[in-house]
Amino acid sequence: MTATTTPSYPTMPQVQRSGSVAAFRALLLRDVTVLRKNLAEFIPRTLLQPLLLVFVFTYVLPKIQLAPGGEAGAETFSTLLIAGVVGTAILFQGIQSVALPLVQEFGFTREIEDRVLAPLRVELVAVEKIVSGALQCLLSAALVFPIAAVVPVTPVHLRVDWPVLITLALLACVASASLGLFFGTVFEPRTVPMLFGVIVVPITFLGCVYYSWKSLAVIPWLQVVVLANPLVYICEGFRAALTPAEHMPLWVIYPVLVGFTGVFASLGIRSFKRRVIA
Repeated sequence: MTATTTPSYPTMPQVQRSGSVAAFRALLLRDVTVLRKNLAEFIPRTLLQPLLLVFVFTYVLPKIQLAPGGEAGAETFSTLLIAGVVGTAILFQGIQSVALPLVQEFGFTREIEDRVLAPLRVELVAVEKIVSGALQCLLSAALVFPIAAVVPVTPVHLRVDWPVLITLALLACVASASLGLFFGTVFEPRTVPMLFGVIVVPITFLGCVYYSWKSLAVIPWLQVVVLANPLVYICEGFRAALTPAEHMPLWVIYPVLVGFTGVFASLGIRSFKRRVIA
């Protein structure tokens, strides 16, 4: 007498999980394919702002002898600026790659309706937006380093701490993409100019891009106010990862960036679901 074995079939939760993974991968692959086909637009858009910053502050000003603090000060400033440029490139890309497309998709194109028809929970569609935006932020950050190596006329003193650089870059990219998700689900097409004029510009100028946070100790009230700006922690983190310059303690940078990421991601996902259902 031989024993018969009953074939095992995947349960319904397993099938749903497998389908969700496949749909998530397909959405992400679609975004990567669109990015690859639009590299001719992506690269100039990404490089222009950091290139102009580095060119004006580390090439033009030293050449016309208007660099801050003379020759020694110009070297220090160039070193400080590179970390800030990497931070702004990541933040801008998070907004450009997530917020602006979402504003259009929720607006007149209604492309978002095609995405939410995928066999995937609505929250995971929003998470895919964050992942896609974070990958584009990483690419933007990588494009800044050749600029830092070639453009400055004054020496740039870098001291790379690889564990900090890798972990900080990943966290900053996810935080910027989460911020982009939040902005993209809150702003309407007609209010996009306000997004840049009222929010992005102050974030940039008060984000410790051109100076360190500790140097604001001479303006105590401003040093406290800028702590609400996520770009401060991104720029200070890259100073810790890339330069020997003074910076905010890492034990402050990491928890605050994690907190910003969690807040913006949760608010963005909640707003995304509300906009989709509405």
